[in-house]
Amino acid sequence: MKFRSSGRKAEKIEAQMTPMIDVVFQLLIFFMLTLKIIAPEGDFNINMPIAAPSDTKTDEPLLPDIKIRLVASPGGELSSVQLNRRDLGNGDEAFQRLNAEILRILGNPADPANKDMEVEIDADYNLNYRYTVQAIAAARGRLDRKTGTLVSYIEKIKFAPPRRPSAG
Repeated sequence: MKFRSSGRKAEKIEAQMTPMIDVVFQLLIFFMLTLKIIAPEGDFNINMPIAAPSDTKTDEPLLPDIKIRLVASPGGELSSVQLNRRDLGNGDEAFQRLNAEILRILGNPADPANKDMEVEIDADYNLNYRYTVQAIAAARGRLDRKTGTLVSYIEKIKFAPPRRPSAG
């Protein structure tokens, strides 16, 4: 069989993109309309009854509250340092006692359970700020005299809203 050649160059045939794009969009719409959306598994909206308290002990030790109260005199000076409602006095000795008491509460400062301990400082409204800084320093730790490094007891310190002095 012989092919005829008319002497013309063969023209390049290009594919039409518009009909292909139309088909793709029609398929996309088809799949979107036939998609069935289901609720995620495990989403149970059930009101469970409240159980009785368990007699079993938990493995997590209960962390004691450490609340430091700084009471100011009318002039803004420190009147009293209290740890968990126990008076430790005032002055530098009170902050040394505060440091020793926090160490006694914690036991071993290097214990990983103490990492979650938190101290709340409640200072009077008109207290001089330097006493609050001393309380923070006493609660955070102490300076080891042998090595010269800081031994940190507690990382988390929060503050209660300051109390205004009561009139009367």
